[in-house]
Amino acid sequence: MRLYRRVLILFCSGLCGMALAGPKSDTSSKAEITYSKDVAPILQRHCVVCHRPNDIAPMSLMTYEEVLPFARMMRETVVQRKMPPWHADPAVGEFTNDARLSDAEIATIDAWVKGGTKLGEGKESSPAAVLTPGWHIKPDVVLTIPEQMVTKATQDDYEYIYVPTNFTENKWIQAAEVLPGDRRVVHHATVSVINQTEVAKHLEEHAKANAGEDKYHYRTGKVLHLRPDAPVIDDGCSAPDGGGIPGEPSGYLNIVPAIYLPGHLAETRPAGYALRIPSGGVLQFQIHYSNHHGLDVKDRTSIGLVFAREPVKHEIGQYEIWNNMFLIPANDDNHRVTSCFTLPKDVMAVAYTAHMHFRGKSMMTRAIYPDGREEVLLNVPHYDFRWQETYFLKNQFLLPKGTRLMTTAYFDNSKNNPLNPDPSKAVRWGEPSDEEMMGFWLQFADPQVVGEKSATAQK
Repeated sequence: MRLYRRVLILFCSGLCGMALAGPKSDTSSKAEITYSKDVAPILQRHCVVCHRPNDIAPMSLMTYEEVLPFARMMRETVVQRKMPPWHADPAVGEFTNDARLSDAEIATIDAWVKGGTKLGEGKESSPAAVLTPGWHIKPDVVLTIPEQMVTKATQDDYEYIYVPTNFTENKWIQAAEVLPGDRRVVHHATVSVINQTEVAKHLEEHAKANAGEDKYHYRTGKVLHLRPDAPVIDDGCSAPDGGGIPGEPSGYLNIVPAIYLPGHLAETRPAGYALRIPSGGVLQFQIHYSNHHGLDVKDRTSIGLVFAREPVKHEIGQYEIWNNMFLIPANDDNHRVTSCFTLPKDVMAVAYTAHMHFRGKSMMTRAIYPDGREEVLLNVPHYDFRWQETYFLKNQFLLPKGTRLMTTAYFDNSKNNPLNPDPSKAVRWGEPSDEEMMGFWLQFADPQVVGEKSATAQK
């Protein structure tokens, strides 16, 4: 019996030794992971669109020599899924511009750095190198504002600049991108489509706002603030206007080819979906200038437009939905604000954008359908004002007339928020970045096919 036991123990030990030796042998036989063969293609697919000279990322990662000094930092941020930036909950929705790396890609970068960051053999190339510097698309036409002097005294200014397109026919835009003339001073820019007759109306409205003719707002310089004594409506969904200025709806229609926000790239709609700029249309550039560099700077911000290459089936528009009446108490680390807007017509969901400032913590938007069914459309559990995406859906779907869009946002106005400008201050809506906003933007398409709509209009 003892002899049998001894033989059994030796047999098992041999098996265990073989089992332990197996993976080691497999690992040693694996092909060596190198930059040229394994890592460069990953960076070209996911990273160099931003990490190239004079772009929105702080360093270029287009060559081995450029990557090497940042390899360990790159590994750490990739393994922790801090890079590439992506803030939408992966369990909610599928998006065409999802920037996240796969587990296999993360493992490759991890192993490459741990294995000594070897260069390997093979030709390095970067598809992004063929793009015009600064652009992430190849524009068919570029429209640029007249030169603006942004003085060193400009801390927060909103400028409205009108650029005629001079289009002699309707143009369908599938992709667009706003390119700041000088990223040091352009905090954000929104470009909207209006017609020539609306320009005078817009200028008149701006003149009234500059004069302070609004019982809910006041102005300092060229930025607008909510009056401290304005009604407080944190739960917009319990108010008749959904969180909008009393007497005004919380949502309004806008036609926006593109926006520029920190970290925001080009906006590319799905094939067959496009935005219309009418013949003689005008582009309104709303530009937020913020100069903290101590130098006078000249800016010429542009928008690049890519025309639709195939027949357009569905026309794009955008609902911008806000709560403008909230108040975030001082030192509150989890303040809840809601907005609600009921869709006045059938629309197809195309893309979502969440917008807050430095105290923004999280945002979730739900659709409450006319039949009572509910669905989460977008969840941003860790909002970051420094990197703001528009999330383009892989699959467009119908939101029927009468659907209620309910957005719930949380703000951290405490000292635990490292980005908080001043936790001791109660905060209301305001255009400067050290005040707050709460907005959800739904980019949508008309379900009716463009050609059919035109035919209907002619009857």
